[in-house]
Amino acid sequence: MQKRGQVRHIRAALPPDGPAEPYEHSMESYIHHIATRVPRHAYAQEYARDRMKGWVSNERARRLVHSVYGRSGIARRHSVIGDFATDTPELFTTQPDGSLHQPTTGERNRLYARESRPLAVELARDLLAHTPEFAAREVTHVVFASCTGFANPGCDYHLVRELGLASSVERYTLGFMGCYAAFPALRMADQFCRANPEAVVLVMCLELCSLHLQINDEPDSLLANSLFADGAAAALVSARPPAPDRPHFRIGGFASALLPSGEEAMAWDIGDHGFDIVLSSYVPDIIGANVGRILDETIGRWGRDPGEIARWAVHPGGRSILDKISSSLTLPADALDDSRAVLRDYGNMSSATVLFVLQRMLAATGPAPELTCAMAFGPGLTVETALLELSGNFASAIPVASEAASPASAA
Repeated sequence: MQKRGQVRHIRAALPPDGPAEPYEHSMESYIHHIATRVPRHAYAQEYARDRMKGWVSNERARRLVHSVYGRSGIARRHSVIGDFATDTPELFTTQPDGSLHQPTTGERNRLYARESRPLAVELARDLLAHTPEFAAREVTHVVFASCTGFANPGCDYHLVRELGLASSVERYTLGFMGCYAAFPALRMADQFCRANPEAVVLVMCLELCSLHLQINDEPDSLLANSLFADGAAAALVSARPPAPDRPHFRIGGFASALLPSGEEAMAWDIGDHGFDIVLSSYVPDIIGANVGRILDETIGRWGRDPGEIARWAVHPGGRSILDKISSSLTLPADALDDSRAVLRDYGNMSSATVLFVLQRMLAATGPAPELTCAMAFGPGLTVETALLELSGNFASAIPVASEAASPASAA
């Protein structure tokens, strides 16, 4: 294990045109705690499936809905939209002719601005409550990531004002990056802490994907509708060594890679009625065909062997993606259990999802330390990888994400 203060060289995965410059680190940084939160409205997948089947216009689309929802690996998802559990819908209202109103992008974004603020503030309070060794006034940076809405002043501003953080806190927002944004956010935090040993960084990923539900017969829309959900996760990062008995991740490094062959297979665009997503069914095949090569390049340049990895925190973009990664890397049958559990209980919450997986690992029983590989995928196709070391005293209970209020469940 590297000694504190020792300089090491970490290289990103080699791009096609040659190696990246070495990334030098002069000290270590740690993820001290991860907190998660979901909106109060919860919908069983079967309920969402049957509602969607009633909205599409032809039998072929209904069969596709039944198939993709049934094969999703998802049992329940959360949403800030209460329309589907109440008789007084706010966003998806019924028009005089009986058709469903397609909300404009502005209508959807106003709901994002209204709902994201309390969700972010409650989550940050929970994070700080579980890290009593850090005072709120010690936070020096806020890094906020989201791809599902825009507001200014945004959540980064409200976190400073409502949590009593110092007005001098540096605020950064990473926008519209997609499911992999947790890694650039954590990378920024890592760099801040390595450059300044006094830095304490609050990282938050908050996504309200359900706001962009598209009611049409397009296969890409139907697939996206079956997967995406709302949720938020936050992490506290610093160079301060954690207590030996407190579960934490030591950050080893990060790497980025692009799969240009999948550039057209996953993309987001801002339409007049929400964000339009391109989500090809070929995405799992593209990832599966390349993940082994990317992992070999990445882990090799960190001076480690893939066989040393004890835990896998893979973004559960969908059941097919997890299946392809498991088979391509010939992982043990239970290697992706944490990812599958998050997919089952929460669906795909874009950038927040992989932090839900890492949170489960922080609370899971097991030996320490354990080398952990975390991966996420997004538009481009972009592949982000992090090497972490899981250490500390492990609890026996798996945490459940806090809900904003008593859930209004639909079954």
